[in-house]
Amino acid sequence: MMADVQISQGARKIVIDPVTRVEGHGKVTIRLNEAGEVEQARFHIVEFRGFERFIQGRLYWEVPVIVQRLCGICPVSHHLGAGKAMDLVAGVDRLTPTADKMRRLMHYGQILQSNALNFFHLASPDLLLGFEAPVATRNIIGVIEAFPEVGKWAIFIRKFGQQVIAATGGRRIHPRLCIPGGVNQNLTTQNRDALRKDIDQIIGWCGEALELHKSFVRSHEKLHEEFASFRSSYMSLVGADGSLELYDGTLRAIDADGSPIFEGVQPQDYRDYLIEEVRSWSYMKFPHIRSLGREAGWYRVGPLAQLNCCSFINTPIAEAARRDFMAQGNGGLVHATLAYHWARLICMIHCAEKIRELLFDDELQGTDLVVTGDRRPEGVAIIEAPRGTLIHHYTVDDHDQVTGANLIVSTTNNNEAMNRSVTKVAMDYLSGREITEGLLNHIEVAIRAYDPCLSCATHALGDMPLIVTLEDADGAVIATRVKE
Repeated sequence: MMADVQISQGARKIVIDPVTRVEGHGKVTIRLNEAGEVEQARFHIVEFRGFERFIQGRLYWEVPVIVQRLCGICPVSHHLGAGKAMDLVAGVDRLTPTADKMRRLMHYGQILQSNALNFFHLASPDLLLGFEAPVATRNIIGVIEAFPEVGKWAIFIRKFGQQVIAATGGRRIHPRLCIPGGVNQNLTTQNRDALRKDIDQIIGWCGEALELHKSFVRSHEKLHEEFASFRSSYMSLVGADGSLELYDGTLRAIDADGSPIFEGVQPQDYRDYLIEEVRSWSYMKFPHIRSLGREAGWYRVGPLAQLNCCSFINTPIAEAARRDFMAQGNGGLVHATLAYHWARLICMIHCAEKIRELLFDDELQGTDLVVTGDRRPEGVAIIEAPRGTLIHHYTVDDHDQVTGANLIVSTTNNNEAMNRSVTKVAMDYLSGREITEGLLNHIEVAIRAYDPCLSCATHALGDMPLIVTLEDADGAVIATRVKE
């Protein structure tokens, strides 16, 4: 347990380093005035991601395998994003049915397991045990002891998603499925039958988890609506009919009232609608919508955006859950930041339903796996990763070598929103108060709602304690507290 820290006259800055129970490493700085009131709060990404440089000079067909090393948590998303982009470089606009469905099956498995990781392992200790529960028990072990059924869901839903990835890509982490123009294998009947055996149970458990979370919302209604929350714009892919689309589609952005900002945007046109800004205090960029400018053009992505942006979900259980979810907006959008978790569970149900649908599709055993075409110099692809909209953009020269790359990852799209949530929580809970570990955890709870992957979880070595430092007005350190 970290000891309490009292803010004294003249104290100016609190540093939370690192933020815990997130995928990757970041820190938060909170500046206070002499009265102890919050003046500024920022979420800093302290890792450097150089993959846009690393892959320059590599052959384009190597990229889907190389770039997924960016992350040990969401490699599938980068594998598929790069794979889709390299299809275009290879001159292929449409895959064979077997190749398309194999990629989708892998994608649904990835979203299922990654969303389960965030909800059960990272977020549920706060939701089920309390934001200020003792730190020694506020973790997945504490959840398993207090809620054994939740522990079962945490283990086996995620395990199933990873089994889907292994069945389609050969292994659970850093799989190999995509090649330009298609895939390198189909789904064996042995793997198909093994997955069929468990899928109905997985759908049932996802539904039970949703009902448990809804009971949390009912018993904490005001907290759920107000914590770290604000009105915002949203962006995600949608299908041609406006349905929830996680693998392929066009971009739709809506304002806080649900009115369109743009829609029907093809991946190759993203630069006409989005622009990235660099700020000196973070390695992560700040994208915004060009037409709205820096101040008004920020937006949110991820499960909450996916449900707010889509017109419907094309699987029955998830669609019924979506309608119930959207009713919380009283005819408008749902803006509650903690509603990311509710939306995340609905996306899990949808992915499980889509997996079941695909497992009974004989085209997954097809043998027509690759299409060829005429080489092109550029490829842009967009998918919905577990954390939201992910953009991969590459240029390739006449020697098949990558000459340029730009990746806008989901967490980057949420960067401004996460900073605003951190600021709101700091102002609501820290101003003028004695600072405790439990209160500081409120800041981290807000960040965890977005499920950030801080590019990436595989780069740090050794122990990562939580360090909080308190400085006076001149920047001298008054106190340091460490939580191992």
